[in-house]
Amino acid sequence: MNVRDPFDLHRNSNSAAFNVLRLTATQAAAGIREKAVEVGTNALEKGRQAVEDMSFAVPKNVPSFANPQRLVEDQLWPSSGATARSTGGPRGGQSAGGLLGGVQNRVGGILNPDRNALPMYKDKPYAYAPSKRARPLYRKKRVLGLLTLLCLVFLWYSGTFRDRHERAVSSLSRWGWLKAEEEAEAKGGKVDWSKRRERVVEAFELSWDAYERYAWGQDEFHPIQKTGTYMAPKGLGWIIIDSLDTLMLMNLTSRLSHAREWISQSLTWDQDQDVNTFETTIRMLGGLLSAHYLSNEYPDLAPIADDNPGAPGEDLYLEKATDLANRLLSAFESPSGVPYASVNLAQFKGIPSHADMGASSTAETTTLQLELKYLAKLTGEKLFWDKAEKVMQVVDDNGAKDGLVPIYIYATDGKFRGNNIRLGSRGDSYYEYLIKQYFQTNEKEPVYKEMWHEALDGVRKHLVTYTEPSRFTIIGERPSGLDYELSPKMDHLVCFMPGSIALGATGGLPEKEARKLPTWTKRNDADMQLARELMHTCWGMYKYMATGLAAEITYFNIGNPPLAESAPHSAPADFDPDPYAQWRQDFDVKPMDSHNLQRPETVESLFYMWRITGETKYREWGWEMFKSFMKHTAVDNGGGFTSLSNANIVPPMPRDNMESFWLAETLKYFYLLFSPDDLLPLDKVVINTEAHPFPRFDMGQLFSTGWKRKPRDKDGNIVAEG
Repeated sequence: MNVRDPFDLHRNSNSAAFNVLRLTATQAAAGIREKAVEVGTNALEKGRQAVEDMSFAVPKNVPSFANPQRLVEDQLWPSSGATARSTGGPRGGQSAGGLLGGVQNRVGGILNPDRNALPMYKDKPYAYAPSKRARPLYRKKRVLGLLTLLCLVFLWYSGTFRDRHERAVSSLSRWGWLKAEEEAEAKGGKVDWSKRRERVVEAFELSWDAYERYAWGQDEFHPIQKTGTYMAPKGLGWIIIDSLDTLMLMNLTSRLSHAREWISQSLTWDQDQDVNTFETTIRMLGGLLSAHYLSNEYPDLAPIADDNPGAPGEDLYLEKATDLANRLLSAFESPSGVPYASVNLAQFKGIPSHADMGASSTAETTTLQLELKYLAKLTGEKLFWDKAEKVMQVVDDNGAKDGLVPIYIYATDGKFRGNNIRLGSRGDSYYEYLIKQYFQTNEKEPVYKEMWHEALDGVRKHLVTYTEPSRFTIIGERPSGLDYELSPKMDHLVCFMPGSIALGATGGLPEKEARKLPTWTKRNDADMQLARELMHTCWGMYKYMATGLAAEITYFNIGNPPLAESAPHSAPADFDPDPYAQWRQDFDVKPMDSHNLQRPETVESLFYMWRITGETKYREWGWEMFKSFMKHTAVDNGGGFTSLSNANIVPPMPRDNMESFWLAETLKYFYLLFSPDDLLPLDKVVINTEAHPFPRFDMGQLFSTGWKRKPRDKDGNIVAEG
């Protein structure tokens, strides 16, 4: 449903109430706030009791981001809430962003009592877990919640809350560039991409400076409340480390110096803290390794004397990375070699998932390889390499049909759990890292190219179809397995695929150069065509929304049975802005999916598509997307930018949270999209799933793939040797 009218919110009271009540915590009038505190406190106490009564063990000190999204099949590990720290310091004080943050969390449970405060991780778009004890509370408080909802909807659309958004946009206008750029574009003036790139730097500076001013050293930032939250007693550097290479690429020396000082003086991994193995690897380990690489490869970018060869502290990033990796290796101490979902940093102990029947996410277990292999190359520690390779062998030995892997795998025996096949959450980066592992070692591990091609063929066969009536190309899901119904659902996460497909087809070279090589085949032609079509669809996911910012999940209208990948199709080249245009019939965003988390996947693919094809439209799409972020996510009073609870109304409903990947990925990809092509050339680097660049390298004598695929028949089924 396309939610544009305010009264459309009433069609799903739970969704609307949740979104608006989140807004209450940050923007409602004082009287409503006080009532919410009173009601929410009672709810919190009951919620705590429900957690204590759960049948499974709750992990110790699990980070709580307090960003619940949706009650679906994706249950993350529940949180005790014990680790939320306030700006008052790592011990004591208010929880999760101060008083209003507490209200926000408590009130959020009134109409959605089954949720717990859970981590919002990059690979998981949802964050609910069931609590059977909370249902009676829901019945008691429902009337109060609905009455509050009606009051808040009235206040929002009468202007009480709208003013804050307008002030934020007005503050951007004072920069002068937004209005000037739009006027120049209307007159058809010449585009200056270097100036557009500077606008991205300004947006980064605004976000970073707000974080530095109000939440320095903390792992989560709430730009509207202007508070922060610790994920661990002394902080994990979640935002600081994730942003290091962006600071370097943008040549922001003074800000980088402050970040490096914090890492040197305040960062310690010796904390009794459970962390997600995957997220900590791609963000923290990846961020440190990328900072090490860039400070050596590009010493003129944000130069710091301590980084110079021979200077004291030059190995700071590498030393911190190695210390962290040694702790993360504990997750690999499972019977199968598949890493556990979490690890306790101080105890060097792997921890199985406390949801999903103990299974790990398949994507998470197979998205550690670029980081560990690069670290092995830097340090000569073969153990890092061997642990990463072992996982790939165990996964492949399952013999997944047509290269498409279920989204869960047990660390105990290395076998898949269930049959859910998708390229969204828990499935996405498995495929991304196949082709990137092949390029990382300068194309000397052909097993990963083979697995990539097998998987892409499987995507075409089982997941690609076309929408009705306009014939957009989509990648759907098979929730019950490949032999069952196709779901026309695409997470925004799936929009990494256009860029990865184009990268796989050309090796990172410009398409014109790649086509001249003797290795170019009809497969490469078909891959580039698929990449272009999917990129067009992902852009449509932005054009469909009222703010011009894509929803977390989009559904599509498809035929029954769905059209095969070989069916004729030709989507409209342009998106008619008419609200009743025919192409809009192909898209559908449900109210509970209308949030925008500042995700990078679409601009990431635009960056790859621009570099590879040289087609300017991809840059123009990126610029239009960037302006939408500026217009609709800006926070007043120098707060920077926030994610949105509802991106399908104007003004949108804010979530009051800046994701770390806003700085690490989204703004970085905008910057690279508007930069010259010789900055991080794609045929010389691989970029991990958190946008941290590493160099391509030769394996040398110490390292090897270390395993071979089991023989398979013509249908891809594993057969006995001999």
